[in-house]
Amino acid sequence: MLNHDLVIKNGRIIDGTGNVWSKKDIGISDGKIKTIGFINENAKRVIDAKGMIVSPGFIDLHNHSDMTLLAYPNAESAIMQGITTAVVGNCGISMAPINSEKSDLLKKYLSFLLVKNYDYQWDWKTIGEYYKKLEKRGTSLNLAPLVGQGTIRIAVKGFDSTKASKDEIDKMKILLEQSIEDGVFGMSTGLIYPPGSYSNTEELIELGKVLNKYGLIYATHIRNEGNKLLESVEEAIRIGNECKIKVNISHHKTLGKYNWGKVNATLREMERARNRGVEISCDAYPYTASSTTITSVLPTWALDGGIVKMIERLKNKEIRESIKEEISENKMTGENWIRYAGWNNIIIGECQARKEYEGKSLENILTSKNKSKDIYENFFDFLLEIDANAVMVVFSMDEEDVKTVISNSLSAIGSDSWSVAPNAGGKPHPRMYGTFPRVLGKYVREDNLLTLSNAISKMTSFPAEVIGLEKKGIIKEDFDADIVIFDPDNIKDKATFADPTQYPEGIDYVIVNGQLVIDNRNVTGIKPGKILKK
Repeated sequence: MLNHDLVIKNGRIIDGTGNVWSKKDIGISDGKIKTIGFINENAKRVIDAKGMIVSPGFIDLHNHSDMTLLAYPNAESAIMQGITTAVVGNCGISMAPINSEKSDLLKKYLSFLLVKNYDYQWDWKTIGEYYKKLEKRGTSLNLAPLVGQGTIRIAVKGFDSTKASKDEIDKMKILLEQSIEDGVFGMSTGLIYPPGSYSNTEELIELGKVLNKYGLIYATHIRNEGNKLLESVEEAIRIGNECKIKVNISHHKTLGKYNWGKVNATLREMERARNRGVEISCDAYPYTASSTTITSVLPTWALDGGIVKMIERLKNKEIRESIKEEISENKMTGENWIRYAGWNNIIIGECQARKEYEGKSLENILTSKNKSKDIYENFFDFLLEIDANAVMVVFSMDEEDVKTVISNSLSAIGSDSWSVAPNAGGKPHPRMYGTFPRVLGKYVREDNLLTLSNAISKMTSFPAEVIGLEKKGIIKEDFDADIVIFDPDNIKDKATFADPTQYPEGIDYVIVNGQLVIDNRNVTGIKPGKILKK
């Protein structure tokens, strides 16, 4: 009689808690870890993991795959780097709730993340309905959803930049409660993106009070990651303190050379907050370039009313002059990407309307256009040409800051990516394919910044604790059988900014809920992933 569906033998187990490795066998049955110890019996399948590390499946604390998995259910770019669970709905951006009267605004809002030429059908209204659709489609990895405050605000108020009234906030609370009933793990904000950027702190505190009732997390892309980084972290701490809720700061970093080093102060402030009882953490990715929508270059007021209204504004000469002045004279209240990085360090990663722009810098694109116009005029024309729909990659971070955040005890690893496949095209940020192997190859093996056990805990048990996942993130009997088997001497990322759609090396097997989604370095096409509910 076979007691196990799958047995992993001879591997060095790093259990995710921070402990050093131990050599034991693992027996898996019915999607669970049934036995840890010496197993001397037959099984349906035996994997000899001699010389390999056996760790819990990686939990990506900051992911946007809810936008793409209908089109790419195998989630190749995620599972090939060992991600078995993705926390989605980040940066204030989620696929629901939807107000049918404002659905076009939402679709435009999400357009830079959605898969082009895929028919989403848009036949859902609530978070629960959307994830039922995704569950029916099937996926290779588990999802832990958040609901986006930006999406909620659009459903109630559209892209209106005015202060939310009590009645409007009450409507937002109702939508948040409905999403919580559908099983979300918390709420996210994207406070650099309209309409999230139009929300004041008091509005966010009111929504935070709803999270408090259910013990859920507030995950935030803070209001500013450059000139006003410290003030933005303090706002997140204030929300956590006043609402008595857990807070996670998304992709913590500093933008702009003249701001480098500020993460030392923000991390100290976060540590002080924890000493006062605020349960705050952060996530980070191991790169010195960020990536976001091209519309983020503009002042947030330019998007008042939505993308269509913004495009109309860009046709107005006086408005163009106002935008140019805010950017060039550094008067913007939000992120000033041109100031942080310069035209030459902003690269177009994805642009469906004009594929020939992908991989080129804005400087290269704009200086080749109308020689009689200045670079700002050509930029505004460029936005009109592409319907303001492109993803940019921006080089404005410092390697020492990246190391400081990643090595801090308050940080987990998050990719800030979304699941894609190599045939999707474009020049996306290499974090799509390489985040987790890069940490293990570069920051563990090459730089000795982290121990292997410490790095794995930042990818497994710690994010599970932050988001509130039970039975995941640790190799332990009766826990879910989400497991990665990799070669510690050879694991590395291969994706580069010039050639990003490359799978990593060194990961041989990835198991999700007891089933092999990567078998001997090959995608199996099996879809055992689950939609997790709080």
